[in-house]
Amino acid sequence: MAILTRFLVRLATTAVTLFGVAVIVFIVVRVVPGNPIAMMLPPGATGADIAHLEAMYGLDKSIPQQFVIWLLAVLRGDFGTSISLRQPVLGLVLGSLPATLELASMALVIAVLIGGGAALIAVRYRDTRIETVVDVISGAALSIPDFLWGLLLIIVFGVLIPVFSISGRISPDLDLNFDTRFYLIESLARLRLDITANLLAHMVMPALSLALPLAAIIGLVLKQSLKETMELDYVTLARTKGYGETRVILREALRNALLPTLTLTGVQFTFLIGGTVIVERLFSYEGLGNMAIDAVINRDLPLIQGIVICFAVIFTAVNLIVDLTYAALNPRLRHV
Repeated sequence: MAILTRFLVRLATTAVTLFGVAVIVFIVVRVVPGNPIAMMLPPGATGADIAHLEAMYGLDKSIPQQFVIWLLAVLRGDFGTSISLRQPVLGLVLGSLPATLELASMALVIAVLIGGGAALIAVRYRDTRIETVVDVISGAALSIPDFLWGLLLIIVFGVLIPVFSISGRISPDLDLNFDTRFYLIESLARLRLDITANLLAHMVMPALSLALPLAAIIGLVLKQSLKETMELDYVTLARTKGYGETRVILREALRNALLPTLTLTGVQFTFLIGGTVIVERLFSYEGLGNMAIDAVINRDLPLIQGIVICFAVIFTAVNLIVDLTYAALNPRLRHV
């Protein structure tokens, strides 16, 4: 019952948050300089042409009126029509979202594996040179932003040692007769390993670029949490039973040390999704982040609003899931 109450409270908070995001984004994209209608018209267009397009996209009304009309339409599932692409916004967003989710998920898996492995090694060989080396590498990974990692990976593995593809999501010559836009998942389900290999060749570098800073954060937090857990009485008792250090870490300390890291990973995953905007552009990856930059350049107000709302829904949903998972795993919070 306590978890259900917590869920309902967080759900109400999420709804308020999404409404606030919608208000802020709607106002901001309309007060910044630039006229999206002027970018659509050829030279020599008349005032009547401009007025016609403004009326078509509802830009001839006041901002409060525009917001009410847009919000009522969104509640019906209509996010409007893209000004630059002349297609429904919802279809464009949902069409690009799977690519971004697959990229972010792969980056998260890589970050957890690298960061978790680094933390375990550092704790297993704590107070030695190995721990110092791990700390130095983690500090370097954390201090370099994801887009700079992307540039370094392109130079090394795209130019000097051309192992991976540096542009796009998949080679255009491949036959993709898929039912969904989740190409990686569907290729695995259909056992189309040739397409899976091609997708991974395009995803490795952008995913690694996103993963390395996150891996450093996960490693540092998990290492500190493990060190604190290793000083507890039940861990000392396990040592007195003759358990080896590796078994003590993996079987006794790791489970309790994971809770703070779980919360941090969930929060950082939302930032990781936001970080795909620059990385996708850098690798010409056909995802939601790349589309967001094009929408901003073209002053495509409906598309910008749709993309931001989509990101906001993902952020709040991930935070809600992490919060409920933490409450379910932590007995002290089940009855709060």
